[in-house]
Amino acid sequence: MLIQPLAHEEAKQICNWRYDGEYSFYDIAYSPDTIEELTDGSYYSVTTAYGAEMIGFFCLGPHAQVPGGRLAGLYGGKDVIDVGIGMRPDLVGQGRGADFLAAVTQYTIDTFQPRRLRLSVAAFNRRAIALYTKAGYRRLAAFDNCGTEFWLMLYTRPL
Repeated sequence: MLIQPLAHEEAKQICNWRYDGEYSFYDIAYSPDTIEELTDGSYYSVTTAYGAEMIGFFCLGPHAQVPGGRLAGLYGGKDVIDVGIGMRPDLVGQGRGADFLAAVTQYTIDTFQPRRLRLSVAAFNRRAIALYTKAGYRRLAAFDNCGTEFWLMLYTRPL
């Protein structure tokens, strides 16, 4: 997989992605501000080799943090990077998540050398929680964000 900073055209593609059912929670609405955020340098695209097809994207740092977790004081800590992950909707549930997550995790470790990785996930997203747990993430806490429960998860394998 190829990982690189998210380009303007890729940001526009992401704004057109639509998830089914309760997963529509993850739909991103297009606006100039959204495109500006997605291309500010904290978001990355994940494509097949040679950039032929975008598989998904991820962000690092404050953009990966959920406001309710910030209000609860859950995002402190030294040498920890928060990761937010999004896979293209038509690829979800096809068994590609483990490789996608492994690429994101390895890139983040190799590039930034954090002591810990942390992510937030909506508690209803059992598919993602199962994937993250299998990859070595463990639940640290739960918090509310605008009526939706989120889990804060920490990568527990040696970095």
